[in-house]
Amino acid sequence: MVPIPFVWVLIRFFRALWRSLKDPEFQALFLLVVTMLASGTSFYRRIEGWSLLDSLYFSVITLTTVGYGDFSPSTTAGKIFTMFYIFIGIGIILGFVNAVAERSMQQRGGIRRLLDRRGKGEGSEREED
Repeated sequence: MVPIPFVWVLIRFFRALWRSLKDPEFQALFLLVVTMLASGTSFYRRIEGWSLLDSLYFSVITLTTVGYGDFSPSTTAGKIFTMFYIFIGIGIILGFVNAVAERSMQQRGGIRRLLDRRGKGEGSEREED
């Protein structure tokens, strides 16, 4: 059974992501993330000979710094690529996660202000983020 707080966090994350995609700067950052994951996946598939899923999995756990250790590049090219991939990709992933978190907090603050207004009897205007 999935805990309710986890589901709530996922819902908030996807709402923030969806709203953020309307911002051109965020769209560029999102495109960079997708490009990084696609390039890593493609590289590991071709050079290391991993399956598509294994390649994507390794790209994600590498850029999110999880690194379970169940996969690692065995070729020299793979090791060199991974070093550069980490240095470039971690900054992009952190920027992306930060942008989604900021949008989520903005929404949360907007909801709190709205609830505070309604609680004080100031009407029922809808506040937009």
